[in-house]
Amino acid sequence: MEGLSSVQNLQALSALLSTRDEEEEYNCRVRSYEMTNSMVTTAYTKKDSKAIWSEEEVTEGSQFDDLTDTRPKPEYEILLKQNVGTEDVFLGMSRKDPSSMCCDSMLVKIKLPDTKATDVVLDVKEKFLDLRTPNFKLGLHLPHPVHSQDGKAQFYSERQELEVTLPMNRLMDQINLQR
Repeated sequence: MEGLSSVQNLQALSALLSTRDEEEEYNCRVRSYEMTNSMVTTAYTKKDSKAIWSEEEVTEGSQFDDLTDTRPKPEYEILLKQNVGTEDVFLGMSRKDPSSMCCDSMLVKIKLPDTKATDVVLDVKEKFLDLRTPNFKLGLHLPHPVHSQDGKAQFYSERQELEVTLPMNRLMDQINLQR
């Protein structure tokens, strides 16, 4: 118990004797604690007093939000897909089931009437899809993280529809989707 009270005493003394400017706010973090020596290492990091929120609090894709852009949002549909074989369907040999947890890719269908394939600008991030055409604008927060570099997009001019297939990126994919 004596070691713990001495740690608190050292922290209080450190706070009293610190030479930091009182107008600035600091975050105090205890880095390490050794019971034998009763040593506490404290690091002060300067907090930006004019910041409204930190970078971690800003959602991915918010930089694409443009409130002055009046282009309408096109109709879209998100479908989850699984790769299944006969051993999955008839014999149940893998651990796959019909739930969304066992899906391995996401299909986003976007209806783009009066649009040519050359007019479509598509940018896919891990959790955000940004689509721009002269007539439409879509900023879509994806329900699951995806491998953005491995996706495929195809425009069907007869249906005037863009299909974007994105492989999903989940923490436990190697365990859940083993064959």
